[in-house]
Amino acid sequence: MAALTTDVTEITVIGDDDTGLIARVTSLLFERGINIEDLDQAVRDGVFRMYLAVDTSEMVCTEETLRSDLHELGDDLGLDVQVRFPADREHQQIAVLVTKESHCLEALFEAWANDELGADIGVVIGNHDDLQPLAEHYDVPFHDIGDDGGQQNEERLLELLAEYDVDLIVLARYMRILSPNVVFRYEDRIINVHPSLLPAFPGAEAYRQAIEEGVRVAGVTAHYVTTDLDQGPIITQRAFDVPDDADLDEMKRRGQPLEADALLEAVQLHLNGDVSVHRGRTSVRENGTKYQLGLPDELDEFTPDRPVDGIGSAVAQDQ
Repeated sequence: MAALTTDVTEITVIGDDDTGLIARVTSLLFERGINIEDLDQAVRDGVFRMYLAVDTSEMVCTEETLRSDLHELGDDLGLDVQVRFPADREHQQIAVLVTKESHCLEALFEAWANDELGADIGVVIGNHDDLQPLAEHYDVPFHDIGDDGGQQNEERLLELLAEYDVDLIVLARYMRILSPNVVFRYEDRIINVHPSLLPAFPGAEAYRQAIEEGVRVAGVTAHYVTTDLDQGPIITQRAFDVPDDADLDEMKRRGQPLEADALLEAVQLHLNGDVSVHRGRTSVRENGTKYQLGLPDELDEFTPDRPVDGIGSAVAQDQ
């Protein structure tokens, strides 16, 4: 997906894959004087997704009419159509998805309470109810969508995301995989934190994998969620040393504070409009210098600056 400015209208179309869908949608837009600036489509597990970034500044109808016309077309074609005008994104709502670990949710709540988040946490959704008391402490609604084994009810999840008019989904150590039916609806609007320096050790038990492989440096990664597990565009990373005798508890002790830190910074980058996604990679805009992104600047003084390839040959030429 191309990098976007904040003044485009975003249209997302989800449904069963079928021929002619793109033409029907684009024709409707052209007839109303709307220019398409970016179009991206994909199909995964039989689910069709089309994303359009469009310029509605000179359209020949009202926003309400366009939204109504697109929804009517969606009903005719059996599609779910979402429209987000620039004004819809001025006061963003966050849904935080959790399981049992509290550290990332705590960091988000603390930043929100201190007016450092840049959006409202509208709802916390869990596949277990362990963190309901924490949400209630901050007077935020909590919904448990998991069965006795923690399996999520995705239909209920989508209902809640629509009910709370969610702009950004944050996976705060949410231990379930989201299907394309969810991911396609919120592409580039779902941020996860993974306990490894991706692309190393994707999937479950990343800290354990790091121990088994004998790594000396491990870390965490906050990234956008795609339909490919733990392969979405990387936003921020943090690293830590792994002692020779480190066990799983020690890895978590070192990693969990960094998970919260990397996730919070990634959320702030997104909400502030300081990060964009293009061809599967993120880039930071002009405000990027105020973020850590990776290792802290203080470590630069400990990084050797010599030898550098070519110095030896230059010395030989002087002799």
